[in-house]
Amino acid sequence: MDHSGHGMTMDLPPFTLGRGLEFSPDLFFLIGCLAALGLYGWGVARLRRRGDAWPISRTVFFTVGVLTVALVMCTKLNDYGMVMFSVHMVQHMVISMLSPILLLLGAPVTLALRALPVAGRGSLGPRELLLKLLHSRYMRVVTHPAFTISMFIASLYALYFSPLFDFLMGSKAGHIGMMVHFLMVGLVFFWPIMGVDPGPHRPGYVMRMLELFAGMPFHAFFGIAMMMATQPLVESYKNPPASLGIDALADQNAAGGIAWAFSEIPSVLVLIALVYQWYHSEQRQAVRKDRAADRDGDKELEAYNAYLASLQTRSR
Repeated sequence: MDHSGHGMTMDLPPFTLGRGLEFSPDLFFLIGCLAALGLYGWGVARLRRRGDAWPISRTVFFTVGVLTVALVMCTKLNDYGMVMFSVHMVQHMVISMLSPILLLLGAPVTLALRALPVAGRGSLGPRELLLKLLHSRYMRVVTHPAFTISMFIASLYALYFSPLFDFLMGSKAGHIGMMVHFLMVGLVFFWPIMGVDPGPHRPGYVMRMLELFAGMPFHAFFGIAMMMATQPLVESYKNPPASLGIDALADQNAAGGIAWAFSEIPSVLVLIALVYQWYHSEQRQAVRKDRAADRDGDKELEAYNAYLASLQTRSR
């Protein structure tokens, strides 16, 4: 028996972690993950060949980020996610909140700008097109906090509390589109906050933290609403296959608990990254000031001392 026309079998056995992690690739995401790893590896290799360094930590972050996408989309977690709300919510939270953070810590845009060759005068190559996109009005809009926070919230409330979710679950293309949407929303939400890659909006560290916490409470409220509901809220999961041996309402409560718990995980990861970046930014600024002082004989300190001396003279 098929589920929603996807060709997914509904007679899955009861869910266990072992069964969920069995290899069951979605071709779209499998090709996408392999392509992402291949392009990133090409960029790193190109830098190394010309003698430029690229932090190993960034390569590790990006690789793990791609693997988290593959984990939820190229295993039977994707199959179970079609019939179990709780498993689907794991997919949603990972691909929209964990994967984007890891991918962005890999600085793929910075790598592309450094690795792609510069086109000849008057011509547009991949690097020039990327720069044009980064400086476009479109990119300024989609990375603006008013847009990113709104989309982040709408991806929960407007999707799950409307017929749109059931419509998207009704076809394979709709399901893939929904998952791609989750990933893209996560990327544009965390991109300005992480501040690793260049972009149109690069607020200060305090503003980044405020942007982060502006969106996170809504995830918690969404999870609590799911947990407190007294009846199934999403049509697609109202009648789970008997072979799973689960209750629809209990599974929905579990999905709400997962959404609520995941609102804390990215907050901690991003805060750690921001504090680390902030510290190193202050360190670099201090080094620059020391070098400037060495070059000009510390004229700034001399000027300040002269100012204090002038104040002392006036007081007499």
